[in-house]
Amino acid sequence: MYTKADTGRLELVLGALGVARLMRFVPRSVMVGFVNALAILIFMAQVPEVRDVPWPVYPLVAAGLTLMVLFPRITKAVPAPLVSIVTLTVITVAAGIAVPTVGDKGALPSSLPSPGLPDVPLTLDTLTLLAPYSLAFALVGLMESLMTAKLVDDITDTHSGKTRESVGQGIANIVTGFFGGMGGCAMIGQTMINVRSGARTRLSTFLAGAFLMVLCVGFGPLVSDIPMAALVAVMVLVAVGTFDWHSVAPATLKRMPLGETTVMLVTVAVVVSTHNLAIGVVAGSITAMVIFARRVAHLVNVSAVTDPDGGQVVYAVTGGLFFASSNDLVYQFDYAGDPDRVTIDLTDAHVWDASTVAALDAVTTKYEKRGKTVEIVGLNEHSARMHGTLSGELTATH
Repeated sequence: MYTKADTGRLELVLGALGVARLMRFVPRSVMVGFVNALAILIFMAQVPEVRDVPWPVYPLVAAGLTLMVLFPRITKAVPAPLVSIVTLTVITVAAGIAVPTVGDKGALPSSLPSPGLPDVPLTLDTLTLLAPYSLAFALVGLMESLMTAKLVDDITDTHSGKTRESVGQGIANIVTGFFGGMGGCAMIGQTMINVRSGARTRLSTFLAGAFLMVLCVGFGPLVSDIPMAALVAVMVLVAVGTFDWHSVAPATLKRMPLGETTVMLVTVAVVVSTHNLAIGVVAGSITAMVIFARRVAHLVNVSAVTDPDGGQVVYAVTGGLFFASSNDLVYQFDYAGDPDRVTIDLTDAHVWDASTVAALDAVTTKYEKRGKTVEIVGLNEHSARMHGTLSGELTATH
């Protein structure tokens, strides 16, 4: 209880601090990998439900899939998954077909829980013990919820308030904790069913939870009779519909840059191997950052022009200078062969970090050791401020 309430508290704080804004740094290739990995996990989760089961399960699953594919051609007024579940339940109950049902998974509650506190002292030692777990739950929960929100935004062409989503989830988990409930976050599988069924507003989410509560508490015996085959059929169709088949089409892979495909594959591989969407997204994002840094590191160009009289050389540097690109900058100069006056023109460059300032200091030092003077010109306002503040204060490692 304390763990879930503390998880909610951390989510509330992180949401208020604007951690949701970090979603802008998640590239599209990671999103595609996230979606594809999610579809694979949803499909894999159905496999145990069709192993070592009575043979009627298989035709029931096939019938459910067929019904969900064909029914929307007749009408879309009623969600096809609902029709499929009701139809298969009626068939199995009426015909007395013995197949695994929801009731076989465990007893459903017959009443709502009451709020309370656990028999554990709320002390600093208790909070310290729970902190690592609460933080992990909060980060994973927020990550999955924000990724789900972004996915829904893309599908529905809308823009959700990510900060509000984070704060709301935190409050919900705090309240849930005092009722002895499990911590929660956005459920992507159920979300996709909701969206594919035509849901577009927050009311659909509220009603989904309300109806689920009513069904479990008030109609437990009926829900217990639902065959697992019906739910498997629904989730298989969700998995097929969720997977971005266009992203793995040969024509797409041929046009897509290798780096983008690599990021997608890394995300999918990590998610599927760890069964953790948050870890996969982090791994994919880090891979994308490394690939991006490697690309832009090679976009810096250094060209030299020597005066006709041979008394001065001007090095024109173009591109963004940061830790990756500035490492090679030091080796672009002819320290021994250049004349006594050297000018480094940064008009078409930008100094992004301290590593670049250290690199420029290293270049200046190498020339000065040979008795030559160096002048750095063309710095824009930001670059001049950073260079003026840090130059001479850093220890060059070149």
